[in-house]
Amino acid sequence: MVSFSDFPAEGEGPIYLRIVRFIRSGVASGRIADGDELPSRRVVSALLGVNPNTVQKAYRLLEEEGLMISRSGAKSFARVTPELREAAREKIQREELSALVSALRRGGMEKDAALALISRLWDEDASITEGEEE
Repeated sequence: MVSFSDFPAEGEGPIYLRIVRFIRSGVASGRIADGDELPSRRVVSALLGVNPNTVQKAYRLLEEEGLMISRSGAKSFARVTPELREAAREKIQREELSALVSALRRGGMEKDAALALISRLWDEDASITEGEEE
């Protein structure tokens, strides 16, 4: 069963989109596998303290994205294929990079300076990661 115990209490955007991002992130990271059961709309609504219609809206979007299968009166399950996992990963990365680009622009950073900073941080992270593997 997919757990909402680590659902972030605070976050940006409407709660239904945060639920979608939470499930999408679980799929992308591998924490949610194909066939994992999702809690009912009522359970999620009680856990998060939101209207069941809010959870219904999130679940409907997940169904449209293909990440969830529901049948009326039955349980809901995650649907994860390699293609869906990669699509989820790409959506998350795109959203995060878009937020970063917006923040850099609001801060007055030029594109070349932003790319140089990202390149420097990328290289620094690679050297840290390599040191952890040894």
